Amino acid sequence: MLSPHLERVELGLRDPLEQHGRPIKFVYFFEQGIGSIVAKMAPDRDAEVGILGHEGMTGTVAVLGDDLAPHDCFVQLAGAAMRIPIAPFRDALEQSPTLQRFLLRFVQCLMMQTSYTALANARQQLESRLARWLLMCEDRAGAELNITHEFLSIMLGVRRPGVTVGIQVLEGNGLIRATRGKIVIRNREALIELVDGSYGAPEAEYERLIGSSPVRLKALGTSKQ
Repeated sequence: MLSPHLERVELGLRDPLEQHGRPIKFVYFFEQGIGSIVAKMAPDRDAEVGILGHEGMTGTVAVLGDDLAPHDCFVQLAGAAMRIPIAPFRDALEQSPTLQRFLLRFVQCLMMQTSYTALANARQQLESRLARWLLMCEDRAGAELNITHEFLSIMLGVRRPGVTVGIQVLEGNGLIRATRGKIVIRNREALIELVDGSYGAPEAEYERLIGSSPVRLKALGTSKQ
């Protein structure tokens, strides 16, 4: 039901996929790259509340029966996706309760991810939040990430000087290597230890509900069910 309406599109850095308060036109199933779901309170007061890659999709509110985007969603790391117009996507959901139930599982996974993002933002220091974000990006895009300090400040909801300090802490401890516009993860296990529980539970929930995972759960000491 979906495949006749799917088209492959290239995703460029910062391409908008959804805009707050506007109708959703397409649902994107990522193949490569990363998308960021960003909440805003006011101009220049925004922060990432969700992240998705080849394990996920945009347009989750459409699965829930709505058509207006609650947040902005744009491309954080360039890649490619299969996209489908919203009308045939909705038709497929109405015709297939099995498809709807399956995609509702991904909505649940994304909700758990956002709840742990809120927990990390409220309870953890910047370097731990940065470590968690890097782990989530590595799961979806590999150990070499093309990212600027300016973009990281949006993702983490902090000023650029804070991002610089957080990167210096991780690099000084040998966890990453940072150059202009690029971060390379050197010690994944140490990053997992640093985040102290804010990473792992949402990833395990994805494994439980979807039945496969982009995450290397053996690095968490978690066995597959």
